[in-house]
Amino acid sequence: MNIPQSEFPRIVIIGGGFAGVNLVKSIANKDLQVVLIDKHNYHTFQPLLYQVSSSGLEPDSIAYPLRKIIKKHRNTFFRFAEVEDIDATKNEISTSIGTLNYDYLVIATGTKTNYFGNKTIQANSMPMKSIPQALNIRSLILQNFEKAAIANSEEDRQAYLNFVIVGGGPTGVELAGAIAELKNNILPRDYRDLDSSDMQIHLLEGASRVLPPMSEHASKKAEKFLKDLGVQVHTNAIVKDYDGKLVTTNSDLKLNTETLIWAAGVTGAPIQGLKAEALIEKANRYKVNRFNQIEGYDNIFALGDIASMSTDNYPKGHPQVAQPAIQQGKLLGKNLMRFINKQTPKPFVYKDKGSMATIGRNKAVVDLKHYKFGGFFAWFVWMFVHLMSLVGFRNRVIVFFNWTYNYINFDKAARLIIRPFKK
Repeated sequence: MNIPQSEFPRIVIIGGGFAGVNLVKSIANKDLQVVLIDKHNYHTFQPLLYQVSSSGLEPDSIAYPLRKIIKKHRNTFFRFAEVEDIDATKNEISTSIGTLNYDYLVIATGTKTNYFGNKTIQANSMPMKSIPQALNIRSLILQNFEKAAIANSEEDRQAYLNFVIVGGGPTGVELAGAIAELKNNILPRDYRDLDSSDMQIHLLEGASRVLPPMSEHASKKAEKFLKDLGVQVHTNAIVKDYDGKLVTTNSDLKLNTETLIWAAGVTGAPIQGLKAEALIEKANRYKVNRFNQIEGYDNIFALGDIASMSTDNYPKGHPQVAQPAIQQGKLLGKNLMRFINKQTPKPFVYKDKGSMATIGRNKAVVDLKHYKFGGFFAWFVWMFVHLMSLVGFRNRVIVFFNWTYNYINFDKAARLIIRPFKK
């Protein structure tokens, strides 16, 4: 892998997400050799993936080169590779480009889409966990519009214009709202030969309300906002099958559609090689202590979505969102120096800064510790927080410009089929 030998301890970090990037920044220019490994050469700001898939933003607006993040950090290296195996007895990892020894290993591989074992749904639905997948959804939506315009039968036209989103969490709610804005603002102008009232958006949630992790207040507000935009919300609806044409559920609800977007859950993305008892099999998350050490290992750590730290407030682990990953990454950077210097590490305490979701123009919900609100002000708060959380000044400027342009013109400028999608 062409990593030079060093007199300093070698920290290998697998994953360039929120946890990995914040860890790298926290140990920058220390007396350490840091190797960051990722199967992509960029960091993805996942909370805005839905805007790429709905033509609101270009992908380079929410991606940032990992090499650019580390370019000013001495003794820090990046390798574009996929880690295949961990040999803890040798303190060694095997990757797609070779093997590498480590003194400390940090696993921050995040999550992947969870299909709950349904192979048919996995084969025919559209996931949205990465930029390529978001671009596939964007292409498919626009291709469906084009196919609907030339469809020979009403049945085919309806199938192309029916969009089913499974999962009423923040991702599903935000995506449903964004597609509804395509229907209300773009379809009537770009496709005048189509009747926009023929386009239907169905949001299916297995629980009794949308946004189950948030408050009842947020759920009710979000559902009202969705319905105002024309989204058909189905709660207590569990998808049983999708063959590429027909969605069947646990009730009498059946939907003919060419597009099913799966946002119904995630599961951890562990790496093979560690002891079976270190992994919570059902969630695919590593058991970690309060210092993020994986159970049974002193020099192997897990951060963010892949880590399950049981505490009084979070007996099943912290929420799989950005903030726990960011906070764990920052703290582990300090704790690694304490481990190396034989000092007592500090336990992780999660500071919940609240949760939020946007449903569309001037529509969002925010849950803070003592305040819960929705509407225009919540939407403004959501925009500000996400804008400032983006990595890189350029990305902030581009996203701000796009949002301003879209707001003034009721437009989504990135509706391009650059890479046609084929099922």
